[in-house]
Amino acid sequence: MADDLSPEFCAALREAFERAGYDADSVLRLLGESAHAALGRGEPEPARRASRDAGPLGTLVRLFLTADELPEREVRAALPWPSSVAAGLVRVDGDRVRAGLDVRPFGDHQGSWWVFADLDAELGGEVRADHVLGIGHASLSLARATIRRTVGTVLDLGTGSGVQALHASRHATRITATDVSARALALASATFRINELDVETRQGSWFDPVVGRRFDQVICNPPFVVGPSRIDYTYRDSGLAGDDASALVVGALPEYLTKGGIGQLLASWLHLPGQDWAERVSSWLPGGVDAWFVQRDVAEPDLYVGTWLKDAGIDPRSAAGSARASAWLDWFAENKVEGVGFGFVTIRRTDGEPRIVCEDLRHAFDDPLGLEAAGWLDRIDWLRAHSSPDALLGARLKVADSVVLEEVSGPDDEGWEAIVRRLHLTNGPGWQHEVDELVKSLLAGCRGVLPLADLLDLLAAAHGVPTDALIIAALPLVDELVRHGMLEPA
Repeated sequence: MADDLSPEFCAALREAFERAGYDADSVLRLLGESAHAALGRGEPEPARRASRDAGPLGTLVRLFLTADELPEREVRAALPWPSSVAAGLVRVDGDRVRAGLDVRPFGDHQGSWWVFADLDAELGGEVRADHVLGIGHASLSLARATIRRTVGTVLDLGTGSGVQALHASRHATRITATDVSARALALASATFRINELDVETRQGSWFDPVVGRRFDQVICNPPFVVGPSRIDYTYRDSGLAGDDASALVVGALPEYLTKGGIGQLLASWLHLPGQDWAERVSSWLPGGVDAWFVQRDVAEPDLYVGTWLKDAGIDPRSAAGSARASAWLDWFAENKVEGVGFGFVTIRRTDGEPRIVCEDLRHAFDDPLGLEAAGWLDRIDWLRAHSSPDALLGARLKVADSVVLEEVSGPDDEGWEAIVRRLHLTNGPGWQHEVDELVKSLLAGCRGVLPLADLLDLLAAAHGVPTDALIIAALPLVDELVRHGMLEPA
């Protein structure tokens, strides 16, 4: 397959796609918002109806996006022929043609790409051991959580179909993509060729292909699935037991970063009795790094196993599915696993005093987390420069424009009494902090005019409390509010 997805074939396929208008915006225009959304939910019929009699674009939509079987003459008119058959792009049965690979347009606000991948489980049943994922939820989540500042070099570790490298092409001068799977690199290389991108590809396990090198940014969607030590599918299984794969990447990644370089990855971690998950993941880190662990979900073992069986196209009700589920759940029980945490990790190599923060962020929000990750690092730098009490007390701070104060009141003898006061960041990840009347008064004075020390003096006098005690209580809270972007340097 790798030889058949040649530069010449990819160039001819790109020309055919451009001629048909097979790009992200044109597909959306053809289908309309409703049918496009239905397709994303796995409901193809509205897209079939919208793409009928739509010429070559409609043919490509029904071939690759709704996975229909089409007449050969119709497909011949839309694709380079017979090279599409030789490359495995399509499969011919008599005079009927089906997709052999998943090739779909994928875009961001700057334009559109095409991504080669294997057909997913819904179309082909149980996937092969070296199955290559396309544009999935995890890859999209990582892309949205990645910092997009201009850098010289990026490493896409475990590139799969090449999605992260595509995004990196917007902000990096040079990109290296690695994978342990030869099939993944073949499809990723085709992705890079058809999009006319110059990406270095290297095959090997973990960091072996880039030993001795350092990068400004490392992006990784590793095989982070938690369970016994086995490899059923290379896209999700590492051969390491439990959360050892995530621990390996977190622990080794800083060695491959330039000074100030940033690593970002998806990861999973075990929830065990008597152990805080934050202590567990923090123990994976070497020294000399800032790190931000964001827990987006925690799954119970039963749900976790069922979800990943279905992801591979295995019916949990079948004999094979039941056997696999039983062995997996036995492993969870033997290791006393109460749940599996999942989330994002941002790591930066630093010469300063490291900051390591682990936070739960399981509520829904819309803004890309990458913007918050970049802001978090900037705010950590500011806090490090103001790490002494005198420096922080001398700072002039203001409440961010996107912060609102929500109050919930209950009835009392004199009318209404506030029982909950909550700061709410209305953008980004929507942080929330419950505050008391003293904190409310302090923040009311944070307008960027007076130093924090003067505000605390005034607050202490107004409420009859010792200034020193107020300072001791206020500084950790101010640190947290700055870190969450709710207080800003004036």
